[in-house]
Amino acid sequence: MPLHKRETGEIFQKRLQQLLQRSGMNKAQFAESIGVNRSALAQLLSEQLLRLPRAETLSRIAQAHKVSIDWLLGLSQDEHLLSELSSVMEIEQVANGQHTKLGQWHRDAMGYKIRYVPSNLPDSLMIEEVIDYERQYTQIPIEIRKLETNSQLAYNRITESEMEVCLPLQRLKLLAQGVGIWEELPKALRRQQLEHIQKLVDDLYPSYRLFLYDGRKIFSAPLTVFGSQRAVIYVGDMYVVINSLEEIRALTRHFERLIRNAAVNPHESAAFIQALLAKYG
Repeated sequence: MPLHKRETGEIFQKRLQQLLQRSGMNKAQFAESIGVNRSALAQLLSEQLLRLPRAETLSRIAQAHKVSIDWLLGLSQDEHLLSELSSVMEIEQVANGQHTKLGQWHRDAMGYKIRYVPSNLPDSLMIEEVIDYERQYTQIPIEIRKLETNSQLAYNRITESEMEVCLPLQRLKLLAQGVGIWEELPKALRRQQLEHIQKLVDDLYPSYRLFLYDGRKIFSAPLTVFGSQRAVIYVGDMYVVINSLEEIRALTRHFERLIRNAAVNPHESAAFIQALLAKYG
């Protein structure tokens, strides 16, 4: 069961106090070690405020005191900083019946902007019937796909979350027309899926922003940039996980080029989908 914000704040305070006590530092020294002043540290430790730090501060606390962000936020009982063991690049194989690490990566990037180019439709915007239909084209088990969809949608509904999604506009046109991989999907389900996307991009805006670019003019492989934490490129049943800051920044610049070349901007996405529904029924 997900923690409420107050519970998360209480756990964070207890664990921050624990780090302070075992560090052997006074409060001024501890504050300096995590890059804040004494006043900011006092606020973080105040039982009246129950204030969570900014993502950058949370990351500095984890790095300075060799603990995981998940442990600080009460998402894990394992305090060890696993990221220290990460290489510059890793291959993550998705074996049959195994969960992927997407949910973990989203939690690690809490408070950072996530940039996402899906391999087909955005996971968090898909209805169950389309996930069922799409399973013939994916090697990831269906129950895991549904779990990831629900998990990502829950993440998108968090106030502090921020996600930008870039998608070729032709992908939505093909869905509306029922051609390509969608030719066997009933028209009623295609319409239901488009209406679902239209509703969610409207409801989740502006924290969730959908950009549509012309796939004939610019190309992108499927990828997700999880803030400055990591980037992931999707290759069939494998994820190429990139942990080097320099390469993460390069992929971020690539994503920004997609945004600059967008033919449909986030505030126009719902209207674009409505036009497809009107044209193709």
